[in-house]
Amino acid sequence: MDFDQLTLTQAAADLRAGKVTSTALTTEALSRAKANADLNAFVTLDEAGALKAAAAFDATGDKTKPLGGVPIVIKDNIEVAGLPCSAGTPALKDYVPKADAPVVAKLRAAGAVIIGKTSMHELAFGISGYTTAFKTGAEFGVRNAYDRTLIAGGSSSGTGAALGARIVAGGLGTDTGGSVRVPAALNGCASLRPTIGRYPQDGIAPISHTRDTAGAMAATMADVALLDRVIAGGDEVAPADLKQVRIGIVKAMLINLDADTDAAFRAAIAKVKAQGVTIVEIEMPQLAELNGQVSFPVALYEAHDDIAAYLEHTGTGLSIEALAEKISSADVKDIYEGMVIPRKLPAPDGTMVDAKPIYDAAIATARPALQALYSNTFAGNKLDAVAFPTTPRVAIPSNPDSSTLENFGLFIQNTDPGSNAGIPGIQIPIALGATSKLPIGLELDGPAGSDRRLLAIGMALDAVFGRLPPPR
Repeated sequence: MDFDQLTLTQAAADLRAGKVTSTALTTEALSRAKANADLNAFVTLDEAGALKAAAAFDATGDKTKPLGGVPIVIKDNIEVAGLPCSAGTPALKDYVPKADAPVVAKLRAAGAVIIGKTSMHELAFGISGYTTAFKTGAEFGVRNAYDRTLIAGGSSSGTGAALGARIVAGGLGTDTGGSVRVPAALNGCASLRPTIGRYPQDGIAPISHTRDTAGAMAATMADVALLDRVIAGGDEVAPADLKQVRIGIVKAMLINLDADTDAAFRAAIAKVKAQGVTIVEIEMPQLAELNGQVSFPVALYEAHDDIAAYLEHTGTGLSIEALAEKISSADVKDIYEGMVIPRKLPAPDGTMVDAKPIYDAAIATARPALQALYSNTFAGNKLDAVAFPTTPRVAIPSNPDSSTLENFGLFIQNTDPGSNAGIPGIQIPIALGATSKLPIGLELDGPAGSDRRLLAIGMALDAVFGRLPPPR
């Protein structure tokens, strides 16, 4: 079996047919995880637990289960019974939940074997995955599967790196402003940020109840659709007929692109047009302005009460102040101490002001206006989706500077607006950059509730773009 080309769908089919054992797949996944310790992809590798689950499946497991015996990984802010759930921060490193988060329980009930918990940008507050809280390699920071000197993206960094490095073919991340799509784009894998509310959020360390969701990450869109079906229910999704698909392109989302991303995106659009997809150039006036009024005000304001409630749920006795005191990464510590705990936001003149009125306006006015802008754009142009480069640039060097506020804003430039509107988005790998040889992704955002339609389009596009070659 060529593990570099393995998909969840193929692994599940081979296990069902008796062509391979769960023990063999799980042993290989664990061995690859250990061989790639320099990625810093894992906080916890559960070798004993995973091999025990695999052996149990091989002995008496139900071969009809959709993920029966298939090894996967879970981001370390999502609770897995019996394994530490650190949310990437030292204060929670010894917190061991007794129960699975509902999203994990669904995957386990479907037969999945969890090999470990993946590393992440500390408390999910960042896009680089550069963290000083945990490491298994010589350097800090989760590293890119294609180049160890570069970022893996965040905040679901470890899941993205583990998939890109072909350690496993699927797993879970979480997404507030781009956190399952950015690392998937930078490591050459597929993902879905579902419509807000599609997946249960219990048992997940939060940032913002308005914006947070768990998300499926996997080798291919067909694999993402398999994970989505296990979590959200429903029948199998069939690939869409691309001749029946209408996609809008927003000029405002084509700014700040590096040369590789620009060229790859243009080539991808030409390819989908050749397959019969209708491409429409559209305007979304005030998109950036409305998004700016929602984005940080909502996340930074809600983080205070949401994390405080989560800490109470953990039974650790930790206060938000005690949590913040032990934050390891300077960028996240600054966010907590400067904004989350005092509930302040920067004003245009640089002074810090009370966040509540800004938050209230975001929820009452700006977010509904943003949602209306999307819904009118989709309906008015009869669009299935809007398309854009998932990240404007390929992965950048991994070091403390990769976590600047400027880089944060740059890398979520295109993923953030859809997050704030609560609509679904899929990330599809389209190419390795002509010069950089690094993964580049294309995102499709669709109307609220159109997750299955997006997955169907994504599956059809898998056949157009193919899978990226594995890292050398």
